[in-house]
Amino acid sequence: MGARFPFKALTVAITAPAALAACSALQGPSEASEPATPANVVANYADIAHATYEDALISARALDEATDALIANPSEDTLAAAKQAWLASRVPYQQSEVFRFGNAIVDDWEGQLNAWPLDEGLIDYVDTSDYQHELGNAGATVNIIASQNITIGGETIDVSTLTPGLLADLNEIGGSEANVATGYHAIEFLLWGQDLHGFDAGNGDRPYSDYIQGDGCSHGHCDRRAAYLDAVTDLLVSDLEWMTAQWAPGKSDNYRAELLAMEPQAVIQKMLFGMGSLSLGELAGERMKVALEANSFEDEHDCFSDNTHNSHYYDAKGIQNVYLGRYTRIDGSVVAGPSLSDLVAQRDPALDDKLTNELAATMDAVQAMKDAAEDKTHPMPFDMMIAPGNTQGAEIINNAIAALVTQTGEIEKVSETLGIQSMKPDDAGHTF
Repeated sequence: MGARFPFKALTVAITAPAALAACSALQGPSEASEPATPANVVANYADIAHATYEDALISARALDEATDALIANPSEDTLAAAKQAWLASRVPYQQSEVFRFGNAIVDDWEGQLNAWPLDEGLIDYVDTSDYQHELGNAGATVNIIASQNITIGGETIDVSTLTPGLLADLNEIGGSEANVATGYHAIEFLLWGQDLHGFDAGNGDRPYSDYIQGDGCSHGHCDRRAAYLDAVTDLLVSDLEWMTAQWAPGKSDNYRAELLAMEPQAVIQKMLFGMGSLSLGELAGERMKVALEANSFEDEHDCFSDNTHNSHYYDAKGIQNVYLGRYTRIDGSVVAGPSLSDLVAQRDPALDDKLTNELAATMDAVQAMKDAAEDKTHPMPFDMMIAPGNTQGAEIINNAIAALVTQTGEIEKVSETLGIQSMKPDDAGHTF
């Protein structure tokens, strides 16, 4: 599952601003202690994927513990701690999205964890006077938490007992991709609630009393809201346990073993396809350009928490990680080895410098977005940047889009240099 408005290609030619081109390059060659070969570059790619998913799992377990504490003892402090754990969990997970494109095992799985936009009225109460949902979606207002049975598309489902398996089965019920019952954004909504501020400052402000059992429960059904939150966070952990195991070393029957048994050139194609698809069609297109051109805060990625700037930043960081063959873990340790950068430098040092510089320029551009959103005096999160008439916000986003477009062009050149002649769209239409 993905955005409701698929974006196959950028419709407006954008030239990278000179300020971005002036960005300095990252330092030097990779930290590899052995000469790069296609085979050891692929092995390092698998190591980085495993470390990234393992960090996502570690942070998801911390989120699960924090939400358990909120459920057991609802308070301002436990709600704030659960929100902070959710924000922390996004850092490694977003860096993992570069592995989605080109690796079908990831792309087929990720919708259960990161599908968006979602019609939150499927899950819980909403303010219907300011609720924009997919037209014709019969599931947009069923409110699972307030119901024992729901009926969508002529199908009646018993939701009296909320379990991870039940919630997983409810994804895309009725044929609508906006019916998202699980994953990070469902949890985000359960912690923050609707963002009713539109283009103005402020995010969701769900009260902790939504989880008080008995007297003091706000908005009703607090026991079921707690059960939903418990089930959806348990599912997140189990899903990440499965994916982490798929990349774990020392196994003969997981995806890592399958990947390492392939011709290295085929895996390098997957690596470059993942970088280019996330860079252009997904991040520059679906996640930035669509929201900006439509002035649509409904197309903001982390729309309940106003954390979208960080999601975009760490998506871009994941692309850079793959090319440089380097990932900094949440504990500060570094996984690094032979890289695509090393392979390109062996054939065309100038091209390697060019792409390395463009990746750094993109990081500068998304850092500017992050800095604006986190400004202590006048914060401007993504949903304010895309407001009609906000020229400063539009410039920040367009600079990031331009940098992503430019780096994608260099990724295409790298593909040719490494003998990758055809970068075809995947089944979801992502291409670059």
